[in-house]
Amino acid sequence: MNLLPALATTPHVTLLTAVAALAYAVLAWAHPRMSSGQIRAVLASAWLLHLLVLLLTLFEQPARFGFAPALSFTAWLVLTVYALESRLYPQLQARWTLAALGAVALLLALAFPGQRYPAVHSIWLPLHWALGIASYGLVAAAVLHAWLMQRAETSMRQGALPDTALPLLTLERLTFRLLTAGFVLLSATLLAGWWISQDFVRDWMWSHKTAFTALSWLTLALLLWGRWRLGWRGHVAARMLYAGAGLLLLGYAGSRFVLEVLLRV
Repeated sequence: MNLLPALATTPHVTLLTAVAALAYAVLAWAHPRMSSGQIRAVLASAWLLHLLVLLLTLFEQPARFGFAPALSFTAWLVLTVYALESRLYPQLQARWTLAALGAVALLLALAFPGQRYPAVHSIWLPLHWALGIASYGLVAAAVLHAWLMQRAETSMRQGALPDTALPLLTLERLTFRLLTAGFVLLSATLLAGWWISQDFVRDWMWSHKTAFTALSWLTLALLLWGRWRLGWRGHVAARMLYAGAGLLLLGYAGSRFVLEVLLRV
């Protein structure tokens, strides 16, 4: 007997979303007055509740998906990457920022649950969605690391960088490792999308989503090539990463936001 679909009702999802968002908000607001153990406990609780909300949403019938659920998945993946890395590098300090991001993403997904998908027309479509969300999460994690890197560089120039801070070169390596992994998954997402489109249309059809995603792929590909061949780093690399991530955000979440919220299609 499958219990998850039975539990995946709007009241349960609403309650769990509210509790998870509250846990994130408490961490974002009260973290300066909390001990390290308390911070880890609250963050772990919020993370688990967030995961449960995502699982229940996946089992809803009919299935829903849209810009806000995509952002919620992305936020959870970024938090997951951060949680894993913080075990290896305790110097990483972005808990309150990520907690605020998680709370906002959950509340957005509650307010805008997305479009209904009564039936999945291709067995490859769930794989396409999974690859796309994973690439979103890894690129977003790379953006977070680039922001931390720039902040650390600014503090170093001002002579305010603590001795216990994570070295800039380590942050840079982490940024490009995450970006490379995200780029590989984004490439697989585009290939899966092209393959799926062959099941429904004979000719390739361009859309805003496809155009923005392709531009993002080209921008990130250029950045990785420039890093490999020309040694791009610092502000140049960060700005290109922000540009590529922004185009990727417009590719799905941005276009779906326009359709769901502004045009109400």
